[in-house]
Amino acid sequence: MRVNRDQFLEQGYVILRHCIPPEMLDAVRTACEKMVDRQRVIWARERAPDASAGGVWETAPQPRLHLQTMQDQIDAETALSIEIWLHENLQGVSSELLGLEDAAVTEMMMMCSPVRDHGPAKWHRDFYPPYCAPLQGYVDDILENGPRYVQWNIPLYDDDVLWVVPKSHIRRNTEEENRQLTKDNRAPLANGVQTHLNAGDGVAYILPILHWGSNYSTKLRRTIHGGFSDFTHYPDLSYLEQLSPAAQTTFTRWDQHSQQKLGQTEAVLRAALQKDGAAYRTVLDTLHPGRGPKGQLQSTLFLSKAARRIHHLKCPDFAALPAQDQRYATSMHPMTLQWGQLIADRFSAAEAAALWARFEPLDDALQAPELQWGPGFQGEDTHYYLNDVPDDLSVERFIAGWDQKA
Repeated sequence: MRVNRDQFLEQGYVILRHCIPPEMLDAVRTACEKMVDRQRVIWARERAPDASAGGVWETAPQPRLHLQTMQDQIDAETALSIEIWLHENLQGVSSELLGLEDAAVTEMMMMCSPVRDHGPAKWHRDFYPPYCAPLQGYVDDILENGPRYVQWNIPLYDDDVLWVVPKSHIRRNTEEENRQLTKDNRAPLANGVQTHLNAGDGVAYILPILHWGSNYSTKLRRTIHGGFSDFTHYPDLSYLEQLSPAAQTTFTRWDQHSQQKLGQTEAVLRAALQKDGAAYRTVLDTLHPGRGPKGQLQSTLFLSKAARRIHHLKCPDFAALPAQDQRYATSMHPMTLQWGQLIADRFSAAEAAALWARFEPLDDALQAPELQWGPGFQGEDTHYYLNDVPDDLSVERFIAGWDQKA
C-alpha cells in the first residue's frame, strides 16, 4: 500500500482506503464479532450486584474490547482479530509512517456502539501532562524527530464518528479553538475535519492531535483501534499457539524486543542513580536512537515520571496515596517509559528513593504555584504545566543538577 509520509507528518493524520482488503472483510468481521460475544459474557459475569444485567456492555458510551487481555478467548475462530494487525497494510504502513524497520503493535482494541444513544464525547488530546509531559514537549519532539507512536481507527462498518483538527499535533490550541471549546467542547470545531471511513478503510494519526468522538449512537459500530510503536509489552502470550507460525514468530520477536527496551530503561535510570552523565546519554541514545536534544529531553521527562512511579510503588504507605496515583503507578505505558511493577521490582526501596531524588527537581520545574487548566486536555486541574516546557530545561542542565543534590 502506498502512503504519503510527508502528508502524515504535516497534517497529523492520513486516511488510507481498503486497509483491510475487501476479500478479507467478512472474515475479520466474523472473528471480531465472536470476540465481542465472548466479552459480553465476561462483562455480564463481572457486573456489580446493582448494575445492569449486561454490565459494561449496557452502560458504557463506547464499549471497548482490549484484545491483548482476552487471551483465553483467542482460538481458531477468533485468531484473525489478532492477526489482522500483522497485515502489511497496518504493520508495514505503520513502520513506514514511524520511520522504523519493524514497528510493533502496542495496543489492540475494538470500539463498539452502545445499546443506547450517548451523544458526543469531548474534544481532547490523548494524554494528561502530569503523567507524561507538557504538550510542547511532544510538539518539539515530533518536529525534531517524528512521532513515537501511530494510532489507528479501522472500521468494519462505515464510520464517521472521528473528527480531527489538521496540524494540531504540532501546536497548542489557538485562541479561537479555546474560545469554541470553552463555550461547548462537544460541538464541531470550525476547523475540524470529519473522517468519513468506509468499511475496511483506516485513519492513522499522530498523538497528541486534537480529536473528537462526535456521536456515540446505537448505529452499528465495530472499529479496530490501537497503534504501533518501537515500545510494547504483552502481559500474556499464551494464545500464541492459536496463531499462524508466522504470527507466532512476529509476536515472539516483538516480545524479545520489549524485554530489551525494559532493560535499557532500567539501565538509563541506574545511570542517573549513579550520577553517571556519560552513561546516561549513551543509554538514552540506545533507548531512543537518533533523537536530537528535544527528543532526549522528552525522554528524560518521561523518565522523571517513571522515577516518581517507582518511588510510589516502593513507598510503605502506597495504599494511602490518591487512587489515581495508585492506578497510574501500576499501569503499563511503555511508549512513555512507564513499565509499572515490572520496573519497580528491579529497584530496592532505598534505590527508588535515591532515584526520585535525582529526578524530583526536574518534576518540580514542571509545576506552577497556581492550578493549571485548559480546554482539550484530559484529567483534572493540576499544578503541572499543560502546554509549556520551561525554556531553561535541558538534558545537560538536568545532569549538572545531580551534583547539587544528594
